[in-house]
Amino acid sequence: MVKKTYSEILPAAIDASAVEARLKALAERHRRAGNVGIQVLNMIGGQAEGLLSRLPVPVRSRLDDSTERALRMAMETAHRSRGYFPDSPGWLSRAMTTAMGAAGGAGGLPTALAELPVTTTVLLRAIQDVAAEYGFDPDEPGVQYDCIKVFAAAGPLDHDDGSDLAFLSTRVAVTGKAVQALVAKVAPRLATVLGQKLAAQTVPVLGAAAGAATNYAFTSYYQQMAHVHFGLRRLAIEADRDHGELLEDFRALVEMPTVKRA
Repeated sequence: MVKKTYSEILPAAIDASAVEARLKALAERHRRAGNVGIQVLNMIGGQAEGLLSRLPVPVRSRLDDSTERALRMAMETAHRSRGYFPDSPGWLSRAMTTAMGAAGGAGGLPTALAELPVTTTVLLRAIQDVAAEYGFDPDEPGVQYDCIKVFAAAGPLDHDDGSDLAFLSTRVAVTGKAVQALVAKVAPRLATVLGQKLAAQTVPVLGAAAGAATNYAFTSYYQQMAHVHFGLRRLAIEADRDHGELLEDFRALVEMPTVKRA
């Protein structure tokens, strides 16, 4: 039996009430995205803005370059893995990164640094899987561009509504070079986010527990953000709506008190 894609399962056109309902569901996903991250911060007894200061200066100074290299490697590895494992359930990605986070946190900063590129690869693969779930082909440069763009969100330990929404902007014509340029642009932002993850993993005593919880939070967060991103793109297609206009409706819902995150 041939498995149908998301685009084949859903009707080709939907009415205004259905559009509103799905926008509300996506806004709720956005609201829930960082809840696990808040729990992690409560566990380690710190604030996101103070985490980076816990890292040694040499590590902080290399974060941008290390993150860009990890992201470029992740693109190649995650893409290649689809040839062997085309479908990967969301729970498996969360389980893998949780286990890797525990191992990375158990050995302190050295093992956390070694684990970073592997976790980045699994995160990107998880984002690609969500794209495929909505009927988009991760082999296409435009979809690859969107998958990288999901990493431009703020991250679960440092929620910022502006950053979380900025990555949803309308996509332009995309080439392979544009994807590579986006990697360089996103890397510094992601470096800050992953630096917070590293610092959380090195919390004394908690070590492995903090590493596992942090990786679970990151994977859940980026999966939720990928659902928001590709859910809006799919909705624009099915509702025959301009993506930019649909995004403005979504922003309005996110900013409403009933769906805005505490």
